Amino acid sequence: MMRPLVPRALPLSLRRAALLAALLLAGCGPARVAAPDVAQDYAAEALTRPLGSSAPTGPKEACWGKQISPALIETVTEQVVDRPAELAADGAVLRPASYRTVTRQAIVRERAELWFRTPCPAEMSPDFIATAQRALAARGLFHGLVTGEMDAPTGRAVRRFQAERGLDSSVLSLAAARDLGLIAVGSSEG
Repeated sequence: MMRPLVPRALPLSLRRAALLAALLLAGCGPARVAAPDVAQDYAAEALTRPLGSSAPTGPKEACWGKQISPALIETVTEQVVDRPAELAADGAVLRPASYRTVTRQAIVRERAELWFRTPCPAEMSPDFIATAQRALAARGLFHGLVTGEMDAPTGRAVRRFQAERGLDSSVLSLAAARDLGLIAVGSSEG
């Protein structure tokens, strides 16, 4: 037999208050609450350069990551006039026009290298990476074991975090490290 949530011995107003409190508290628990996250566009901080370029020059001892962005190609299919219509002097159609389908590919965006600032290897200690894994897990992006290694699951989580902000790379950017709370905001070190 199931016991009532609120004992009947209490006056009606107290029972209602207790029931309301129980309902309000039912939402409290171990459920994940997303931290406020102001998404910024990481691609705006990146530099696009032709393929084969060397790392950009920048602040002394800055470290850079590179992502090759593939060419964006679209297939265009259009109907073109193969033979125009033949018209009589009065405008009547003697023979209708004939058309053919032409399909071609057009490059919308050339392939390029996208360079962005990253934490330097000296900063990428096992403790730093483990903290990154925990920060990504808190955002629901990392579901693996916290190992302190930049393994495939960590790279996938980094890519998901950064892709929401315009940078589709599994290499941790300096901007993402700042947003994850791994590096002090305003720090130009990297």
